Amino acid sequence: MNKTYDITAESNRVKKVEPSLIRTVLNRVDELRKSGKEIIALSAGEPDFNTPRDIKEAAINAISQNHTHYSSNRGYEKLRKKIAKKTLEETGIEYDYQSEILVTSSGAEAINNTILSIIDEGDEAIIFSPAFVNYENMVKISGGIPVIINLKPVNQFGIDIGEVEKQITERTKMLVINNPNNPAGSVYDNATLKQLCELSIKHNFIIVSDEMYNRLVYDDTEFTSIASFPGMKERSVIINGFSKTYAMTGWRLGYITASEKRINGILKIHQYSTTCSPTFIQIGVEEGMDTKQTIKEITSMIHEFAKRRILLMKGLDNIKGLSYVIPKGAFYIMVDVSKTGLSGMEFASRLLEEKYVAVIPGVGLGKSCSDFIRISFAASTENIQKALNKLDEFVKELDKVSSI
Repeated sequence: MNKTYDITAESNRVKKVEPSLIRTVLNRVDELRKSGKEIIALSAGEPDFNTPRDIKEAAINAISQNHTHYSSNRGYEKLRKKIAKKTLEETGIEYDYQSEILVTSSGAEAINNTILSIIDEGDEAIIFSPAFVNYENMVKISGGIPVIINLKPVNQFGIDIGEVEKQITERTKMLVINNPNNPAGSVYDNATLKQLCELSIKHNFIIVSDEMYNRLVYDDTEFTSIASFPGMKERSVIINGFSKTYAMTGWRLGYITASEKRINGILKIHQYSTTCSPTFIQIGVEEGMDTKQTIKEITSMIHEFAKRRILLMKGLDNIKGLSYVIPKGAFYIMVDVSKTGLSGMEFASRLLEEKYVAVIPGVGLGKSCSDFIRISFAASTENIQKALNKLDEFVKELDKVSSI
């Protein structure tokens, strides 16, 4: 035994990853609020709406009826049936609820377990940047090599298929997409998705598609799941969940749809991580997810996001020195702050400390986005307007200082 071993040391696996910058910002927001400061938070990817009434009541009833024991590892059977029905209605893809669907404790667990079940030491995974931070870090934790392709704002953060093909090697095992994209707001068109499918077949790699925001699209934009293309149901893993569309971020309920063989592999990781999602939560969602009241609340929420998006874009149009990429989906806007003379990190930090408005530095979502900040329009209309006023104030003050 190595007697000089530091028992407090992190494993080499953990040393490969950095703490999430998003969580760092949110922790600072908590600190400021505890000190008595009123913070306008446009930072977290969290709807300000409440979970639909019928889901809450069904979950409470499930607890009262003592549904507080384990469910199947795969998830509550009736919920899996509902997910299969929902997926067929939204994407046209038919999945067997018994063998091709796995319920997880959050979309994050779905992503983590999927990557752990596929990536071996030295495998390469292509990831587009900017991106949700879990993808790159889970590839590292799995012993794989993230191959980062930087998406360009000038191209609306679109995918350059030629660049993708250049990055493919014999070690490429996975390509990850987030559609609609957090943080860029991109929604990939059918031509782009078809080309990615062709590359997947030609070079024999799997596509993991995080489709958590699939209902949140704007301006008559159409969403298409990559699994709907010929031959892709077997070559893809689809990540989804209830956090964003159903305003259930704290409930932690996600799911995976994939081929039976792929689900069986992911299930092994799931069994040893969370075993199963809380049964009463699964029952609450199954019983309440498609009632008339829930559909009404969700439809209203999506319409409200569309209005807030317009409000935020119009407000940004009137602030000198800021530009942005128009989001087609999700509920974020990537704003270029380089003309202010500050990096995205400096801008976000000072905006929080001086004006008490929280946004996310773009570099926390991709090194190529150091000139950007991410603003969420999942906050209330009132808070978005207040934040715009403070943002305008802040930029004008910067302009005065730079002109002295």
